[in-house]
Amino acid sequence: MIEFLTPGQLVRSPEHPEWGLGQVQSVIDGKITVNFEEVGKIVVNGDHVALEPV
Repeated sequence: MIEFLTPGQLVRSPEHPEWGLGQVQSVIDGKITVNFEEVGKIVVNGDHVALEPV
């Protein structure tokens, strides 16, 4: 699922809409670092948190 994500890409988490719009910072070994508007930088496990490109 995370293979399509690249740094700089804008994403949203459908499970956490309160996070707002996020920008992918890095994708390393299944860990995705995203800087979200409302909560700041979060590292998520791509196997457990869905991210949708905007």
